[in-house]
Amino acid sequence: MRHTHGLIEVVCGSMFSGKTDELIRRLVRATIARQKVQVFKPAIDIRYAVDKVASHTGSTFDAIPVENANEILDKVAADTTVVGFDEAQFFDAEIVNVAQTLSDRGVRVIVAGLDMDFRGEPFGSMPALMAKAESVQKLHAICMVCGDDASRTQRLVNGMPARYDEPVVIVGASEMYEARCRLHHEVPR
Repeated sequence: MRHTHGLIEVVCGSMFSGKTDELIRRLVRATIARQKVQVFKPAIDIRYAVDKVASHTGSTFDAIPVENANEILDKVAADTTVVGFDEAQFFDAEIVNVAQTLSDRGVRVIVAGLDMDFRGEPFGSMPALMAKAESVQKLHAICMVCGDDASRTQRLVNGMPARYDEPVVIVGASEMYEARCRLHHEVPR
């Protein structure tokens, strides 16, 4: 089943907000609709599985790991109508052009990723993808301190908030990250 036109959908939010679960939900629906689906993830993300996108809740979907965004264009089959990207913040800047190229070809592109890094600043190419997208859905987690909606990701080092000058990209899960609201998000300088 071919779409009449392509589009870019972005699902963003903090860690533990359900971004990958939402991506998988959309991919499963496309599969049920007999659409040809392909999913790509950055090769750096090996937390749960090398050849699958996996949510923190255990949902998975087959995926192709790539070292850089340009590899994706070579690996998308001619009859693919839906392409998913997980952890898009870890892709190089070319991911924006790849998403645009695919959507210009009539492909539905579904992107999931962190909109902010642990510092609370825009993360990687996500702001540009959000600007180019036809739709953006921002999900919230639960603040691990107060239980309110959490829109930020707190990195912890030995149980303490990571300092601002720490490296931005460190792949991890609940052992080093928590969801936090604006009030309880801390980044010491």
